[in-house]
Amino acid sequence: MKHGYIRVAAATPDVKVADPQFNRENIVRLIREGIERNTKIMVFPELCLTAYTCADLFGQDALLTKAKEELKVIVKETEGSDLLVFIGLPWERDGKLYNTAAAVQNGRILGLIPKTNLPNYSEFYELRYFEPGNKKPVMISWEGYEIPMGTDLLFACKDIPGLVIGTEICEDAWVPNPPSIRHAVAGATVIVNCSASDETTGKDLYRRSLITGHSASLVCGYIYANAGEGESTQDLVFGGQNLIAENGLLLAESKRFGNETIYGDMDLERLIHERRRMTTFPAPDRENYLVIPFTMEQVELDLKRRIDPRPFVPDGEAERNRRCEEILSIQAMGLKKRLAHTGCKDVVIGISGGLDSTLALLVTARAFDMLEIPRNRIHAITMPCFGTTDRTYQNACILTEKLEAELTEVNIREAVSIHFRDIGHDPGQHDVTFENSQARERTQILMDLANRFGGLVIGTGDMSELALGWATYNGDHMSMYGVNASVPKTLVRHLVRYYADTCEEKALKEVLLDVLDTPVSPELLPPKDGEIAQKTEDLVGPYELHDFYLYQILRFGTRPSKVYRMALAAFDQQYEPEVILKWLKVFYKRFFSQQFKRSCMPDGPKVGSVAVSPRGDLRMPSDAVSRLWLLELDNL
Repeated sequence: MKHGYIRVAAATPDVKVADPQFNRENIVRLIREGIERNTKIMVFPELCLTAYTCADLFGQDALLTKAKEELKVIVKETEGSDLLVFIGLPWERDGKLYNTAAAVQNGRILGLIPKTNLPNYSEFYELRYFEPGNKKPVMISWEGYEIPMGTDLLFACKDIPGLVIGTEICEDAWVPNPPSIRHAVAGATVIVNCSASDETTGKDLYRRSLITGHSASLVCGYIYANAGEGESTQDLVFGGQNLIAENGLLLAESKRFGNETIYGDMDLERLIHERRRMTTFPAPDRENYLVIPFTMEQVELDLKRRIDPRPFVPDGEAERNRRCEEILSIQAMGLKKRLAHTGCKDVVIGISGGLDSTLALLVTARAFDMLEIPRNRIHAITMPCFGTTDRTYQNACILTEKLEAELTEVNIREAVSIHFRDIGHDPGQHDVTFENSQARERTQILMDLANRFGGLVIGTGDMSELALGWATYNGDHMSMYGVNASVPKTLVRHLVRYYADTCEEKALKEVLLDVLDTPVSPELLPPKDGEIAQKTEDLVGPYELHDFYLYQILRFGTRPSKVYRMALAAFDQQYEPEVILKWLKVFYKRFFSQQFKRSCMPDGPKVGSVAVSPRGDLRMPSDAVSRLWLLELDNL
């Protein structure tokens, strides 16, 4: 459970109606399996010790007595284990019967949680048998010690900060004001639900949406265990749809119509960070709650959780295409508003034949179409110099032509050479002065042309470059509106690919595909045998690694050792551990040292949950040091 991970399970045992012994045997078997897998929380369905569909048999003393006897066996089975188990069973108190979940750990019952909302409509008749649960806990006697019973119980782990568990039962989750809201406001980070929800057409979709939605709105983990095969089919069928969700993300789901145990590794640190980040999430209010402490040994998990290596890029073609269309629209709408506000009908954009300037030109064309401004008022400027290759030059020209923008070529070799003479720089010395002089000369040309046309300079730099500081200060770093400012490099590629796949003109598609196939390069050093000599990813590292680091660090405040561990899982067999560590150190060094560039970056639209604008998401001092973060990596 290092780094805040905790393994949880939702289990549907085989049951027989009104046979607590058979049911207990199967529950115990699954508990043993959970212990072997280092599971720390395991949830079973509603009334699983007797079966949910006992109906009027719940009025039989023999059944109620046997259920408690078998519960004793389960409780004893947990001795010596810190697995926290939630089991559904009927419980009689003061002449009334309650539908409860028993929280069991290490040979003791920690508490009993009664169901609050009893459905008595359609196929449900729970008020015929059960009494609604009490909120305020009361103490009841059990095997020589006192047990609290009530809905307002929280189970808080003394060994794992932030692990606080609240409980609700089936229908409790379906009402307008579920107990889980109260639990989460009181500090519960994990909600468990012992459920018996029957199957009807389409109900599985609603149930999945309900549980993932609860986990998102409450910023919590949610473990939902549902009754399955073995329940009476006299009038209903139970499918055993188990769900494990975390802040809107579905970690695991069982197949329906076959009893199954599902496991998921929840990230408590991520949940806690998200609540801390959201200033609208209330501070814990535990008035009227009884908090029950328990202990749990921390173990090293063989992490089973899937870590997405490309968190900015959705899985699945349909979702990826939808996201790309949405992002292009956000970018274009941002530029549209800026043009309308300033009254500008002309823009100037430096076009290199690379990915970033290609995307910026595509977005600009879309914004002009929205405003019904002719595209020939987009002034695409190509500025070849020492490092320009024929491939990128031709792609820039063809792309501009196919998008019906106006193309202007300004060869900057002579101007840069004169500048070298003026500042006393040897042009044979290919250092940072050699490179950055070209970038600043290009920016000067773009700015001056914008003045000439009465227009705006459109920035082309992306968020990954801003994070790494891979931009020439007051060179390509500067513009009048940066349409790519919050688009990471890995997503730039997919946006251009989406445009290529959806455009109807063959020649435009071909040039976009060739741009995609061109190595990422600033082209500031002379080519070798006509080919690009300067490849960005050879110098600063693979962008897919840096984008992964950027997402985890900025979105969730993930500590360096955890980012490294996550990257090992995400890029298993793709990068060696020493390579991942090397570029992670480079990321931290560059991210901290280059904040001064981000502090004065131009305006640009935010498109995703991570952005580096100093006016929005990232208020970071330019003089912060990276020592603390790098030291943790050095000590791995």
